[in-house]
Amino acid sequence: MKERKDYERRLVAVRLPRKHDLDEYDYNFYEGIDRRQMKELRELVWFRETYNLILIGPSGTGKTFLAAGLVFDAVKAGYKAYLMTMEDIVNCLRLKDISTPAMMTYNKILRAQLLAINDIMLFPVKRKEATAFFNLINTLHEKTSIIITTNKAPTECVETLNDEILANALLDRLLYRCKVIKFYRQ
Repeated sequence: MKERKDYERRLVAVRLPRKHDLDEYDYNFYEGIDRRQMKELRELVWFRETYNLILIGPSGTGKTFLAAGLVFDAVKAGYKAYLMTMEDIVNCLRLKDISTPAMMTYNKILRAQLLAINDIMLFPVKRKEATAFFNLINTLHEKTSIIITTNKAPTECVETLNDEILANALLDRLLYRCKVIKFYRQ
């Protein structure tokens, strides 16, 4: 009973989209991952070994669905896992020193075993926010597995952050022990 309540509490905290069950993954619609790769990802070995995943491709190709599904699988397996948008994280970082709910969210992120960040680098971020985001990633580096979904190639990160040195340092942390999966339109 206690385990069930803990699972339900963790599942609510994740804030998954309505469609997130990878058992419903449509291999005929999404292109970029096959059944063998899906099986390997769902075994969560990469996650337990603190590897990162970068899911890259155009909108509507299944990146968020896969990220949400892997977070769901991790929660079912008993782990602390969260799915957040880049905007949610930037707002949390900006407000954590003046808002109790933001600080609680920040502490939750720091305790996460898996953090999926949806739509990273979709919008430009200010220098102060970019620095705070880098510091967060640097803190999580090698302690927390991170899933990134993005429409942009890693080289375009410089434009979004507007700082080449910071972008390279961020990419260094994210691409270390990382699997990149490219999605395509059919």
